[in-house]
Amino acid sequence: MYAYLKGAITFRNPAFITLEVGGVGYHVNIPLSTYTAIEGKEQATIYTHLIVREDAHTLFGFATQTERYMFVQLIGVTGVGATTAQLILSSMTVDEVRSAIIGEQAHVLQRVKGIGAKTAKQIILDLKNKLAKEAPDGFAVLLPAIDNNVREEALSALVSLGFNRIAVQKALNQAMQDHATLSKVEDLIKQALKTLA
Repeated sequence: MYAYLKGAITFRNPAFITLEVGGVGYHVNIPLSTYTAIEGKEQATIYTHLIVREDAHTLFGFATQTERYMFVQLIGVTGVGATTAQLILSSMTVDEVRSAIIGEQAHVLQRVKGIGAKTAKQIILDLKNKLAKEAPDGFAVLLPAIDNNVREEALSALVSLGFNRIAVQKALNQAMQDHATLSKVEDLIKQALKTLA
């Protein structure tokens, strides 16, 4: 029903924002990645997906159309609701989700809270062929070189050192993007610290 909303961010937290458009404040549920993308912004364009149920109309919003597309694909899978899809996109980037599905890496999806072996396999079964067809040429090469365990350990270590979790996630993503060959926790932390310093 709504393709996007463009307006002033009047309230934000990691789970939702209030976006004022034409004098109306819209409560929009967002994944952590969108929260990071709009950090420090007073105005934003949020790509939306409205879920209508008997007892509620719930609006979900995303910083990019790619994120929204992945969300819509995920909620089409049996056993994956909107909250679970939002959690997946809060825990992983769209590329990481796509890579895990195309590469049949159920264990990667299972690292997301609430995703068991059965659901992870169902996501792969339902979406693998569809996402593989739509993936750009050579996408298989983009399978994450850094194991998610390494990333999680680095994240945990940096947060325990007192760094902001959101800032740490951004720094780790940047480090992983710039240095795809990193395989040790300490090396990943060193690279992230350069961004955080």
